[in-house]
Amino acid sequence: MGSFFRSPLRQMLAVVCVLMLTACSGGGGGLNSFQSPDGRYAFLYPTGWSRVAVSGGPQVVFHDLINSDETVSLVVSDVDADDELEQLGSAVAVGERLRRDVIAPEGSGRDADLVSAKEREASGHTFYDLEFAVHLQDRDRHELATVVVDRGRLYTLATSTNESRWPKVKGLFENVIQSFTLLI
Repeated sequence: MGSFFRSPLRQMLAVVCVLMLTACSGGGGGLNSFQSPDGRYAFLYPTGWSRVAVSGGPQVVFHDLINSDETVSLVVSDVDADDELEQLGSAVAVGERLRRDVIAPEGSGRDADLVSAKEREASGHTFYDLEFAVHLQDRDRHELATVVVDRGRLYTLATSTNESRWPKVKGLFENVIQSFTLLI
């Protein structure tokens, strides 16, 4: 009977935390909350950004209306149901794999460097927070991502912008990736 009360309480606490983070962002921070229709996860995204439908790509994408190449995206992939994030490798190993296989695969015309890889604990889960410098032929970009495994799913929430805008949005993007919360 204790687990019956714990699960709804945990869900309620997670939603309250997301709402508090939104309220604390105030007018200057400008963050809105998004929760998945199935109630599995939630995260914050910048105010004024629009959700964009993408087929065959990320599950959720938001982009800035003014700087349309600034994005927040969520990719959900299947992994072995018994896997924990640590079994996929260290933060650096997972970051390097993401860099090599997704961000700048061979032949893509992109090059990327893993700038930092950190591990953090939140709500009983291990998260890897990753930072990348991405080099394209015509411009440089900056990307932050967080990855977490839960119940056979690997969640990768990423933010991306042009390098020239990075100093202006760094704190905002850090708040976005650290807001990712698993609700059930």
